Amino acid sequence: MPNILLLGGTTEASALARLLAARGISATLSYAGRTGNPRAQPVPVRVGGFGGVAGLADYLRDHRITHLVDATHPFAAQMSAHAIAAARLAAVPHIALTRPPWRPATGDRWNNVPNIAAAVGALAGPARRVMLALGRMHVDAFAAQPQHHYLLRFVDPPDSRPALPRHSLIVDRGPFTAGGDAQLMQAHGIDLVIAKNAGGTGADAKLVAARQLGLPVLMIDRPPAADRIEVYRPEEVLVWLAHDADRGV
Repeated sequence: MPNILLLGGTTEASALARLLAARGISATLSYAGRTGNPRAQPVPVRVGGFGGVAGLADYLRDHRITHLVDATHPFAAQMSAHAIAAARLAAVPHIALTRPPWRPATGDRWNNVPNIAAAVGALAGPARRVMLALGRMHVDAFAAQPQHHYLLRFVDPPDSRPALPRHSLIVDRGPFTAGGDAQLMQAHGIDLVIAKNAGGTGADAKLVAARQLGLPVLMIDRPPAADRIEVYRPEEVLVWLAHDADRGV
């Protein structure tokens, strides 16, 4: 029987956990530990790191993991790289459950930048009112452009005050709607949205709202694609598992 390690923290990971539990497939969902109040899951959960590639490979061996599924955020580049390397070391089949990247639609006003540093650099100039739709990990980097007023939206209250001298902070958990995000942007006088190209349909409300309001978006591109098998739907992981079972893996 398969014994899955599911690297999670995304809606796709939760959806796959439900599918695995419904089919009686053994699985453990692993969180990196950044979300203070994760949703209840139908499979066992572990929280925390593994201690690098060697630690993850040891975990795969020690817990007799038969398949590794990387369903982390598309910007979790280091964890995804560790997953690829550890799976090879432990000789465990590996797949990534990710999201197709967003593509600009008619009416979008996107400017693309390759990373956080480039986004910070692009903000040089007069003061603006910026919706910083990045979560909490990279917020403090924007203190290098202190002239702007930033609108932040976090899932959990931060342990300490963000380093930005001018900001408004909202603590809220999605899903969000385009209408609600448009009202939020108008209420705060937003004239620029900064987002990472996370992809999928669960977090695109802010982009639809920006399009409706005619606002520019500074879009941070994903890290370079890893050398791995990728699927976009949880059901495709089940097909992959069944294929491995048919081969006797």
